[in-house]
Amino acid sequence: MFDLDQLRCSKWHLDGHPVHTLEEAREFIESVGFCFLYPQKTPVLVPTFIGAWAGGDDRLPTWQHAFADPRAQQATDLMVRLLRDRNAYEANLFDENNAFLVAASIFPYFYALMGERNPRLAPKPGPRAEYSQLTCDAYELIRREGPISRQKLQEHLGGSISLSALNHALAELWSKLRITRVDYKPGEGAFWDVLYRWSPDAVREGISLSVAEALSALLSKYLDCVIAADQAEVESFFGNFVPRSRVREAINALLAARELSFIHVGSRSLLQITPAKTEPVRPVPSPLQRGKR
Repeated sequence: MFDLDQLRCSKWHLDGHPVHTLEEAREFIESVGFCFLYPQKTPVLVPTFIGAWAGGDDRLPTWQHAFADPRAQQATDLMVRLLRDRNAYEANLFDENNAFLVAASIFPYFYALMGERNPRLAPKPGPRAEYSQLTCDAYELIRREGPISRQKLQEHLGGSISLSALNHALAELWSKLRITRVDYKPGEGAFWDVLYRWSPDAVREGISLSVAEALSALLSKYLDCVIAADQAEVESFFGNFVPRSRVREAINALLAARELSFIHVGSRSLLQITPAKTEPVRPVPSPLQRGKR
């Protein structure tokens, strides 16, 4: 019997086996590949870090209500430890107020999809440029002084700059994986650094990957995470990063290579990673049979 919900609950630690230690958190993020810190208001088919921390999905807070839930601070503290040790990375690919965590082992593939191919080339402002002057100034300050807190950034850039304008500039740089949050301290807030300095090996590996091979690897990891999914669910998730037409092309290529296959669950036809073929077990002859040879 293929019980999809039960398999997901077990893999996502929603079965009463919470993730509380740093080692458990490392194992969890590597197993699932990526997750949100909190549930999305519009549901997305991926696990949540707070759900794994709680060991269940009963009344989990969204980011808007996290301040009122004591589980949120404890889960966040554990997440920050993962970031500090580079066991996970945060990416601003969905809602900027809800952390999207990516395991260290697959982060280069995300970089290949979203990151700059020449990360040391600083962004430039201009009438046709995608970056504002404030964004470029913030990047240069982070490059020169980082890791640096948002509070210090605001002080160095000038007190007249509003916090909302600075947040928008940081989000621009973060969405292109030019910078990343590397720490958080009470009273100072988040600390930022340029990604190519914080994790040079991950950036170097991401630059060497093509978009096609990165997308194929991430599709496989996603299906490993969710066990099985409708093609529309897969396209919906990856459509946040790349055009859906590219997602369909990658799925078709993996199906043709028999790396993916369909499984029927109820009335639904779902994509899954093709199970490995098991070799037939040959009977071992008894000592008496061996003696007759």
